[in-house]
Amino acid sequence: MYKESTNVVVKHLVNRLRDVRTASNEFRLTIEEISRIVASEALSEFKTITTNIETWQGPLDVEMIEVQKLVLIPILRAGEPMLTGILRTLPYAKSGFLAMKRDEETAESKLFYENVPPLEDKTVIILDPMVATGGSLIDGIDYLKNKGAQKIISLNILGAPEGVEAVTKAHPDVNMYIAQIDERLDEKKYIRPGLGDAGDRAFNTHI
Repeated sequence: MYKESTNVVVKHLVNRLRDVRTASNEFRLTIEEISRIVASEALSEFKTITTNIETWQGPLDVEMIEVQKLVLIPILRAGEPMLTGILRTLPYAKSGFLAMKRDEETAESKLFYENVPPLEDKTVIILDPMVATGGSLIDGIDYLKNKGAQKIISLNILGAPEGVEAVTKAHPDVNMYIAQIDERLDEKKYIRPGLGDAGDRAFNTHI
């Protein structure tokens, strides 16, 4: 299942990312903001637990998200600002990392680094801003399932219809929450209209 955000603030922020005049620092901050909003949509019905806190009027039992049951795993490097944004809201959630690189000739992805905590009995949120062919996201989900993840949620910023369809077909049990689905993939497997390479723009490494 996938759900595209209908939030007008999210659409506004996505279009800020498209603007070539958006500098790398603002680009990262915008991704962080979008990620927090999309995460709030994805976790709107997540399990809560009763927690006793100290308020200005004394102790109070309140309902809080059970963050101990969450693991946030960005696909590096473009997923790192997504992690930073969500950790501002859920600072006690555990995190891990998958580093994957797309081959520009074949459009296939390769995993070259991983650091993932135990995933049993956890809800894993995989963070991948761009879903073009869907290959890296599919490979990342495959890897996390092999590591024991039972429930996986995918948070994404921008996707092509072809990539979103490929992911949902390969992993129908994974819920995708995506800020914007664009028109198509071009002949080079880039999202159109898209916003360019998210990793390069976020970290100012484009040539």
